[in-house]
Amino acid sequence: METKTFAIVLSGSGVYDGAEIHEATMTMLAVSQHGAQYSCFAPDIDQMHVMNHYTGKEMNESRNVLVESARIARGNIKPLDELDVKSFDAILFPGGFGVAKNLCSFAVDGVDCSVDSEVERVVREAHGSKIPIGALCIAPVLIAKILGDVNVTIGNDTDTIKAIGEIGARHTQSAHGQVVVDKDNKIYTTPCYMLDATINQIYEGATQVVKHIMQDL
Repeated sequence: METKTFAIVLSGSGVYDGAEIHEATMTMLAVSQHGAQYSCFAPDIDQMHVMNHYTGKEMNESRNVLVESARIARGNIKPLDELDVKSFDAILFPGGFGVAKNLCSFAVDGVDCSVDSEVERVVREAHGSKIPIGALCIAPVLIAKILGDVNVTIGNDTDTIKAIGEIGARHTQSAHGQVVVDKDNKIYTTPCYMLDATINQIYEGATQVVKHIMQDL
């Protein structure tokens, strides 16, 4: 059997200004445990801002999304503009505020947010080629903003659910480890840290997303 390959798109390093590290790491582990391989990518852009993860306060410095994402990828990462979507069997987006701050501006602009051009390219090319897209935590909002009429989940947060509807997408409420599958659009989403969660529950969510995608490949 041919080994399946996943592209994992990161948005920095750290929940408050980048990729959520538990979600990113558990996604990598889930891919490996299902006998597949992954490659990491991130946009080569500045972060919206930098947060002190100890104090929760903003820091007076700038950081690069690709450089910070390389921390999680142990340096084995490429700029997002080098991602050839058709070379992969699936695309995965872990969550974290970096998705809503760096990959798009949802954290600031809500439903009127802009999306990084390379992120939009990757999602649209995957969708157009019927390549599965998995999204964890807040990342389903990004997918909804780009594609519009898709069915996703972020758990049960009422404000975010309302925003998803205003974007033009549909929402299905879910609990830990549950995956909402939009079969027509090949979108696979799970809430992870959009709900109060333990790291075990994050692992379960990431594993279930990868499992559902692998079953459909």
